[in-house]
Amino acid sequence: MIKEMEMSPYADEELIKQWPGFVNRYENVNGVRLHYVEGGAGKPLVCLPGWPQTWYSFHTIAPELAKNHHLIIVDIRGMGSSGKPASGYEKKNMAKDVYELIRQLGHEQINILGHDIGGMVAMSFAFNYPEATQKLIVMDGAHPGEGIMQMPLIPAPGSFTKKMDGNASYAWWMGFNQVKELPEKILEGRFQYLLDWLFSYVMIDETKMSEFDRAVYASVYNRVDDIRASNAWYQTFTQDIEDAKSYSILEMPVLAIGSYISYNYMKIGLPYVAKNCTVTGILDSGHYLAEEKPDAVLKLVTEFLELI
Repeated sequence: MIKEMEMSPYADEELIKQWPGFVNRYENVNGVRLHYVEGGAGKPLVCLPGWPQTWYSFHTIAPELAKNHHLIIVDIRGMGSSGKPASGYEKKNMAKDVYELIRQLGHEQINILGHDIGGMVAMSFAFNYPEATQKLIVMDGAHPGEGIMQMPLIPAPGSFTKKMDGNASYAWWMGFNQVKELPEKILEGRFQYLLDWLFSYVMIDETKMSEFDRAVYASVYNRVDDIRASNAWYQTFTQDIEDAKSYSILEMPVLAIGSYISYNYMKIGLPYVAKNCTVTGILDSGHYLAEEKPDAVLKLVTEFLELI
């Protein structure tokens, strides 16, 4: 089985060959084994991916960012080649995973960037470890708040079409992923169907998510434990909301980058929890910003990190 995985074009060992200067690494922290890739030189920039992707989702921007930053791209708890324990998927605990990782690597303070679920973990890191957070960047993903409880079970008339409606978003998977055991039975070995539908629905130009990219992600979400663990990120939202009630307003510089789907929501919500926050929209992109508009993302991230 190990030999078979090593020969797969979707294995970490093969994918990392596309990123000159990067290496695969593993560390045991906070009761979980985390996989991450590391490369580049400069101040540390930790990058956290979202659902249903892995570290590889940063392939369009990581090599360029690595020219001026020391990148640490982490498969968060439950993702890819990282451990998939039975519990610990509260964003506060996942932030602790990242904190223990960076301390183990010898870093006192980092910049941190997260997309989707990774954005939730990145925000939790900033809330819980402000002294370790120099700057925070979130892309189409913010920490769960009470507003998430108002998401509709049934879509508004005319809003549920082939593309997601940015003014009346219907994210049915938020509910589906709450269900335990059934999604694994439905999706085991068939995750490609969900991926293809999702990318079509939440992207403006789904061709920017290549067939190879899709195969990479399908290969790491096809098994029962993969589905169970990734759904656990969603099943802790109520605890995440409760944890957030005790957090202080963020003081460090924060950049929020929203697609046409999330920009309005982020523009309304982020200033309530971040004192020094800039919310920018890439409104000609869908949810997977790094794939659809990598140049725009790079420009925004680079300029923000270079600001004193």
